[in-house]
Formats: sequence, structure tokens, C-alpha cells
Amino acid sequence: MSKKLTVVCLLRNDLRIHDNEVLYWANKYADYVLPVYCFDPRHFKGTHHFNFPKTGPHRLRFLLESITDLRKNLQSCGSGLVVKQGEPEVVIPDLIQKLGKDTVHALAYQTEATKEELDVEETLNTKCGVKIQTFWGHTLFHRDDLPFSVKQLPDVYTQFRKQVEGECTVRDKIDMPRTFKPLPPGIVLGEIPNAEALGVKEAAPDPRSVFPWSGGETSALMRLNQYLWNTDSVANYKETRNGMIGADYSTKFSAWLALGCLSPRAIYWEMKRYEKERVSNQSTYWVIFELLWRDYFRFVALKYGNKIFYLSGIQGKNIEWKQDTKVFEAWRGGKTGVPYVDANMRELAATGFMSNRGRQNVASFLTKDLKLDWRLGAEWFESMLIDHDVCSNYGNWLYSAGIGNDPREDRKFNMIKQGLDYDPYGDYVRLWIPELAGMKDGSVHTVWTLSNGTLSRAGVSLGETYPHPILIAPEWNRHMGKTKPGMGRGSGGQPNKMKGIDFYFSRGTQRQ
Repeated sequence: MSKKLTVVCLLRNDLRIHDNEVLYWANKYADYVLPVYCFDPRHFKGTHHFNFPKTGPHRLRFLLESITDLRKNLQSCGSGLVVKQGEPEVVIPDLIQKLGKDTVHALAYQTEATKEELDVEETLNTKCGVKIQTFWGHTLFHRDDLPFSVKQLPDVYTQFRKQVEGECTVRDKIDMPRTFKPLPPGIVLGEIPNAEALGVKEAAPDPRSVFPWSGGETSALMRLNQYLWNTDSVANYKETRNGMIGADYSTKFSAWLALGCLSPRAIYWEMKRYEKERVSNQSTYWVIFELLWRDYFRFVALKYGNKIFYLSGIQGKNIEWKQDTKVFEAWRGGKTGVPYVDANMRELAATGFMSNRGRQNVASFLTKDLKLDWRLGAEWFESMLIDHDVCSNYGNWLYSAGIGNDPREDRKFNMIKQGLDYDPYGDYVRLWIPELAGMKDGSVHTVWTLSNGTLSRAGVSLGETYPHPILIAPEWNRHMGKTKPGMGRGSGGQPNKMKGIDFYFSRGTQRQ
């Protein structure tokens, strides 16, 4: 009688059942399938340069919810999820040893793009002593289907997009089995730890959050269905995607994409069905346009390797960045005295989320106005954002700092114009800066220009209840005192004809 063989599936940023090639392959070629997730202790230490918590409370809450949901979904298919605390390159070889190498057909996992993860893979490949089967699954367009090698990847997104759109096709979603192969006999699943067990303070929910959903595949698929079929919000995406208040101004898919709870191909093919059955317009195209930005930054990481983390960026520029702790703390804490910046930073701290319009602005403010080391911002985002994706995060910070893939290296956002364009009545600022709630119009964006009488009536005392601006950029002057009361509103109280982005801080066309 032949031995029954097991495939061990190491799951990392592919926390879903649908369109999961790792699980599909394992269920096709093994008698037993053992899905495993490791809470790697290195993910709960400090960031590389500035020692911020690598996984902050909001990120961790979303991750724990996603792991819990994945286990439930696997169990509903007749399988389960083993959860371990430890480094994967230690946990997995030990698990294989206990199962017996002669009964383990292979270790399967989805390969990553950046050094920390690739180092883990290299060690696993050396230590496990079994067949290694890897898959590429993060992107909409498969790495092997690109019309050029990764080393020939264009350094400008538009060139990349045009080539890919003209010469590539998106692969079909994988048709997953309804029932999975069982776990090997005698396997103990293990407890899913809470935040305290991982050394992280639990995040309290904030009712103002524009992201009210939980982590996991179940919520992700519900959101996809809601955004397309239940509300038709996708049909107006291009007009509303730079909103700042409310759940439906943008897709909000980025958090689930980051952990792999939602497949980009699932979004794409559902979009194609929507276009066929409901409407096909610029908005439906633009969702796919943003998915391509996400692809692009992952391929940039493959092309440039560790250069995406260098102070000089992929362009190798020697810029004298500052590391002023006091100024950075003002930025991080939302106390710069520039209301549009502060409101965004406070939303991030309270919820782990920020609109893409906000991300562009606070990044520009840190790098181009404050001239602080861009890595301070990148590592703070890494700690705080529930949708943190290493390739999108560092690719976009390089872009903002003028040392990445931006063909316009002098790009600098005007904080006052941006505030007036995208929050003309000050609704967003007042939501997140309650000490300015007495300001009733768009003048809240330039509170330091108002008379003492006006400030007093609003209950504002500069330097006491709200700080003086940390700086006033020269280009702000031409927008002082303008509230634009006649501008129309889009979703979330935002002006119409917005230009911007979604899917995590990537760049489309935009106003400066």
C-alpha cells in the first residue's frame, strides 16, 4: 500500500481560498494538505531605521481578523489552518520533520518580491529537504506574461501600462474545488494569538473611520459585491475617488489586496462582468488602471531590489534629508499647524487608514516642505496602515521624494490649494480636528490668517488650543482667504472633477 503524501502550504500574503494557486496545486497533487500561517516575531519588532512598531495596532487587528476568517473558511471546506508563533524558516522544517520527510510531497508557497521575505524563502529551500513548489500570485498580470523581462521594466508607469495593455492578457481565475483534502491525522491547529500575546496594544475602533469593515476574505468579497452590484458605486469611481469622508468615495480594496484576502484577478473579472451587464465607462476602466499601478510597483521592487529602501532611492540621488525629531513628531502627531495635513495624520493614527489624496499630500509635505528623511514617513506608514504593502509603500514614497519613478522630479503639492480643492468647506478638517470645529467654512485651512476676533468667536487660540503653522510655503499665499463656496460637491462633500488615485497611494493624473 503506497504512503499518503502531504503538501505543506505556507500562507503569508495570500490569505484566501478563491483564486489561490498554492491551495489549488496542493489539493490536486496531495492526499493531505496542511495550510500553515506563522506569526513571525520579526514582524512585531521595530522598523529598520527608526524603530517604530513594525506592525502597529490597526494593522494587527486587520491581520488577526483575516487569519480568523481564513481558518473558518478552510474548515468549511473540510480543511483547517495551523497557526504557529515563530520564524517560518524554523517552524516549517520542524513541522516537516515531525510529519516525516518521506510522507511530505512538497512545501508550496507564493513567492514574494523583497529581501526580508526572499531571505526566508532561501532558507526554507535549503533547510526543508523536500520539493519546493512556488507560485506568483500578487499581481493582476502574471510576471511571466510581461512583454519584457523584469530588468527591462520601463521606469515610467505610462510606458509600462501601454505595453502591458497592448500586449498582455489577464489569466483566468482558478476554479477552486468546493471540498479540500483533509489535514494529516493528529494535527493540532493551535490558538490564534491576541494582540497582547504579540506585544501590541489593542486598537480601539473609531466611529469616524471610512473603513468600517473587518479583515478577511469574507468581508473582501462582500465589499466587492457591494461596491459593484449593490450600489453601482464603481460607475462613478473616477469622479469620486478623491473623496475623504465616507465609505464609498473609493473602492477600499487595498487592505484586502495587501494581505491577499482578495485576488486582483477576482476584481478584474468581476469588473468585466459588470461592464458587460451594467455599464462600461472611464470609471470602470480606472479601477483596472489603479490595479496596474499596484502591479507596477511590485515589478519595480523586483527590478531594483534593495535600492527601493536606500536613502538615495532607485535614482541614486544625493539629497541632504533632515532628521529633526521635533518636526517629525509634529507631522506624525497631526500638530503641524497646517490643518489639512494634521487632519489626515490624525485619521491615520486613529484608524490605520487615510485617503490616497491625503497620502499624497502628507508625503509631499514631509519630503518637499519639511525636507525630512523620506524613510521616516515610509516607516511610519508601514507601522500604521492596515493596507500596508511593502512595494506600494516604498515605491510611492520614492515617487513623492523625487527619487523614484516620477518623471516630474520637482513635484510639490500646495497644501492650501489641495485643501480647498478637495475639502472646500472644511468638513474633513473639522471632523478630525475638533479644536477647529468652531470654524464654519473653508477658511479653516488658513486659520492663522484670521483675525483675533474671528478666532475668539470660534474658540480657537493659536499656540494654545491649536499650534501656529510649522512653516508657510511661499506658494500658499495666492490661495489665502479663498473658500470657494460655489464649488459643486461630489461624494463625501468633495468637489466634482477630482483627479487622483486608489489602491494605495499610487499616481494617476492629479492636481498640484
